[in-house]
Amino acid sequence: MATLTTQDGAEIFYKDWGPRDAQPIMFHHGWPLSADDWDAQMLFFLSHGFRVIAHDRRGHGRSSQISSGHDMDHYAADAAAVVAHLDLHNVVHVGHSTGGGEVARYVAQYGQPDGRVAKAVLMSAVPPLMVKTDSNPEGTPLSVFDGFRKALAENRSQFYLDVASGPFYGFNRPDAKVVEGMIYNWWRQGMMGSALAQYLGIKAFSETDQTEDLKTITVPTLVMQGDDDQVVPYKDAALLQDKLLKNSTLKVYPRFPHGMLTTHAETINNDILAFIKG
Repeated sequence: MATLTTQDGAEIFYKDWGPRDAQPIMFHHGWPLSADDWDAQMLFFLSHGFRVIAHDRRGHGRSSQISSGHDMDHYAADAAAVVAHLDLHNVVHVGHSTGGGEVARYVAQYGQPDGRVAKAVLMSAVPPLMVKTDSNPEGTPLSVFDGFRKALAENRSQFYLDVASGPFYGFNRPDAKVVEGMIYNWWRQGMMGSALAQYLGIKAFSETDQTEDLKTITVPTLVMQGDDDQVVPYKDAALLQDKLLKNSTLKVYPRFPHGMLTTHAETINNDILAFIKG
């Protein structure tokens, strides 16, 4: 397995496929998953001549189950460590859900200052802020995230089955075509990781205000989200991202769920490809 060790001792697993002289695309996965969630994208873009990279966030997947650093600052620093380790330049960074927050902080604090980023894609992403506050009245109540923590602590395995078979892929909709393999693969990825990292990660993805990150980003950014996202409400995410970013393209997909990178991979892949080439 390919790994690197960060300054604070986290061992980060990564995949690196394709020609070393090709333009790199780096994928940042959602909570509580792993780099495997990008299989459909990595194979697609590899077949189109790109170099594709994806890493397991600290405490997730095959990365070490370190007890500290489960916050957006460390997530971004770990992404920067992968980029530096592989000496990547002219990179397109694609982030889904929590990975979208990771991309926003990485690009704002590391990628742009280092001149390594070409473009960014925020997909069903958590910025600017998920939790409801006085300044974010349309956000999701804190009690919802407290419920996530309670369910994870009491029976993580069942909780992950419930999420994957319900709101994540929209399989709880009356006309949904349920795909069992997607449910089991989501559960498999979640159960590979550290319960502690995933528990603490709920605060990271829900309570990190990334308004300033978005305002700082100047590279071309594709914002994409389904209007039937039951996990990250698009009106408090994609629509606000588009307003805060300086150079964005917004695509809202009718009836697409949170996990649209898997349920609608063909559409998503081709739209990202067109954005990269545009």
